[in-house]
Amino acid sequence: MQLTKLLPWFAGAAVIVAADRVTKLLMLEAFAPGERLQLTGFFNLVLVFNKGAAFSFLAGASGWQTPVFATISSVASVVITVLIVRHSGNRLLCAALALMLGGALGNLWDRLEWGHVVDFLDFHAAGWHWPAFNVADSAITIGAGLLILESFVRRDAGG
Repeated sequence: MQLTKLLPWFAGAAVIVAADRVTKLLMLEAFAPGERLQLTGFFNLVLVFNKGAAFSFLAGASGWQTPVFATISSVASVVITVLIVRHSGNRLLCAALALMLGGALGNLWDRLEWGHVVDFLDFHAAGWHWPAFNVADSAITIGAGLLILESFVRRDAGG
């Protein structure tokens, strides 16, 4: 396996981790928990801590969820890494996986350091707020969308 085929994917994941980390540290420095800053009629910055998974699933559990979600993120990161190594020539697949790897590692870092994930992006409309999220969550979501797209592209190409 040529390192030059792998480098872009792991570098991309590292950029996601770095962007996620920097934005979270800036938010922790500038905001108190629960503090909200309205930027537009549909977007706020708000500092919240999520001990659960996506959409705060199991956030109210007694604490057992943190090591479980950390373990899931760790295993997912290993599986994604193996998939990137095995399919390094498939650009769309590896772009999707790199985004997901960076996001998983960004949120894993939070869980290991703080026991929760730092969320701060708050979109809303007509009084309804999407659950707050972060750069890592965004990368995972975009990566998942690209993974779905890749499955259709591959199927259309006869693969």
